[in-house]
Amino acid sequence: MELLLITTISLAVITGVMAVLSWINRERLAALERLDSLVQAREEEIRPLSLHQPLRKRLGEAFSPFLGRLVERLVPGNKRENYEQRLTSAGRPGDMSVETFITIKYLIIVAALAIGFISRSALTFIAAALIGILAPDMFLKNSEKRRKEKMVKSLPDVLDLISVSVEAGLSFDAALQKVVEKTSGPLTQEFEKTLQEINMGKPRREALRDMADRINVNDITVFLSAVIQADQLGVSISNVLSIQSKQVRENRRMRAEEAAQKAPVKILIPLVVFIFPTLLIVLLGPAVLQILDNF
Repeated sequence: MELLLITTISLAVITGVMAVLSWINRERLAALERLDSLVQAREEEIRPLSLHQPLRKRLGEAFSPFLGRLVERLVPGNKRENYEQRLTSAGRPGDMSVETFITIKYLIIVAALAIGFISRSALTFIAAALIGILAPDMFLKNSEKRRKEKMVKSLPDVLDLISVSVEAGLSFDAALQKVVEKTSGPLTQEFEKTLQEINMGKPRREALRDMADRINVNDITVFLSAVIQADQLGVSISNVLSIQSKQVRENRRMRAEEAAQKAPVKILIPLVVFIFPTLLIVLLGPAVLQILDNF
């Protein structure tokens, strides 16, 4: 008991002494912290700009010329342009260039073939080869599909915000700036890129056409074409935006109805393959066993 009391008192005294020392040296510690922050900021200023980038990006820039020459020899120009368009539509996942994507694709194919060869099984070799060939393209296709779905889903709300901003007296460019400030997502990123091109001197019509080509989504292409035509003919942008907003919502409702009509057909496959055989086994199994016993 006495030992516990002595230990408690000792800890209390040590804690009190440390608190007093910390309070006495508080100004010195604050000065040291400010000095460390200044030194760190100075080091950031002195450091080369290339070192501020992530290691992955620096390695990509270092090997980019070599990969470019390699891809030019292995892949024809029209196929590179196709991959470039698809990567742009997919939002460039992982910030990949076309050279990086094609290189990764061939590395995956080589790795899959090596795994299939090591297994010494023809079936495994064929399966690995198919996975290596199809997996990168399937990943790119799924990324492109998900991004387009997000754009189509957010389009009505974006159109409403643009319409309200224009009716409040803002110009179309200022309304797009409001969209960039108030919303987020892939469609907002495309509008931000378009605004940057307009601010750099590109004509609005050309910037909107380039945006439609990049996105390659039917609803957005129709909306941008209507805006370009209204700008050429001098029609009120507000009326065009209101009509386009209603049309986009109508298209979304029709797509939802179409998906609902396809649902029974999609449910039929797992129903026939998995559920019906199980029900037949449960219902007819005892009867079949009794028949076999009687024979």
